[in-house]
Amino acid sequence: MDKKQAQSYIDSHKAELWEVSDKVWYAAELAFNEKKSVRAEVEYLKSQGFEVEEGIGGVETAFSGRFGHGKPVIGFLGEFDALGGLSPVPDEFQLLPRDQQATGHGCGHNLLGVSSIGAAMIMKNYLEQTGKEGTVIYFGCPGEEGGSGKAFMAREGVFDELDCAITWHPGGANAVMTGGSMANIQVKYIFKGVSSHAAGAPEMGRSALDGLELMNMGVQFLREHMGTNCRVHYSIVDTGGLSPNVVQSHAAAIYLIRSNNNKNAAELKRRVDLIADGAALMTETTVEKDFMKACTNYRGNNVLNKLMQANLEALPLPGVDEKDMDFVKKINASCPKQEYEVRQDILDVIPEDEQAAFIKKCQENDIFDFIMPLTPYKDGAGSTDVGDVSAVCPTTQCNVATWASKTPGHSWQIIAQGVSDYARDRMVYCSKVMAGVAIDLFENPAIIDEAKKEHKKNYPDGYQCPIPKGVKPRPLG
Repeated sequence: MDKKQAQSYIDSHKAELWEVSDKVWYAAELAFNEKKSVRAEVEYLKSQGFEVEEGIGGVETAFSGRFGHGKPVIGFLGEFDALGGLSPVPDEFQLLPRDQQATGHGCGHNLLGVSSIGAAMIMKNYLEQTGKEGTVIYFGCPGEEGGSGKAFMAREGVFDELDCAITWHPGGANAVMTGGSMANIQVKYIFKGVSSHAAGAPEMGRSALDGLELMNMGVQFLREHMGTNCRVHYSIVDTGGLSPNVVQSHAAAIYLIRSNNNKNAAELKRRVDLIADGAALMTETTVEKDFMKACTNYRGNNVLNKLMQANLEALPLPGVDEKDMDFVKKINASCPKQEYEVRQDILDVIPEDEQAAFIKKCQENDIFDFIMPLTPYKDGAGSTDVGDVSAVCPTTQCNVATWASKTPGHSWQIIAQGVSDYARDRMVYCSKVMAGVAIDLFENPAIIDEAKKEHKKNYPDGYQCPIPKGVKPRPLG
């Protein structure tokens, strides 16, 4: 059974995958609340003969679909949570007014999980047809957006049996994700004070809001003394009430603290904690530190990345018909950024005399129809809980262009394109790409050994989850 024959198995199931993806798109549920999305994926996995286990790792909306037995064990990672406050006006190229906004798939996760299910289906059929020994597992991973679902799952050993993990993410380009991401820690700082009449008895009050504001100011000064690989963001979630003539007895903010690895993120959190303690001391208030979640920095495996690149290049990308291309152009016209910027690490691997033409091609493509070159590893911005899986076992990840080239991340434009024919087609294309990587691993197990040697070199002490025992996933919204 050659690879192309194996990959073509999914073509007869394309309409079914589209339907499951659309169900997830319409459900659009926030982190750890993805019950309708889970049902849609679980029921489909069962209909395809997978052994399904729900609530894995103690996470209610986490699940797996398994087929086969023995080694190797290859995992495909899926996500299905949505974002809040991102709703496009139907058939119009604008965002709904703020008071009408709801949840929406502004990161393409309705496509992400279903494509990985498609890859697992290809591999199930491959194992059935070839009689090879081995196990394929689809992992339904909730709460990627602000929840670090995979980190909670990894803490409980969910991914420990894997030899390799494979995943993807919808995007604006077609490329292997060779860059890293940042580790992060999310903490809620809750200040408590004493209320009083702000005019009649101000000396009796101890303002929690003053404590929070002083903390925020202290962190602003900290920014001058952080490393260039550090980021700190915050959102005030409790201002203490609506009455300015009452000294606020409560106030709170959620901080997201990032650095290039878990150790540095923890050190940066320690410094933010000290600032919070100092602010409480200055205002004679108290501060509670509620550890919400964390995730490890992502590091893709170079051995597997090369396989992913080869499989991306081996399959022709689905085209975009004239009607859909008109929609793509309208999407691009609605985006604030009108010129695509090519990253320097990509230009560095392109001959100097070809760079100008490559930049022009990127800027003139309304939706990318070519594969980006493979680039060396470099530290990156942003965060993903795929990082925790990459610390457990060799992992590879790619992007496939399911949206127009100028589409900003986490936007209503992504939602609008989430049920387009071209996004669905490329979702199925990526099923074939990821399955192609897995077939290569089954056909040549020595590659797995090579990938594991690299992984051991990158993680000599193994995986240490950044989330303390006792911290539980918390639903958003």
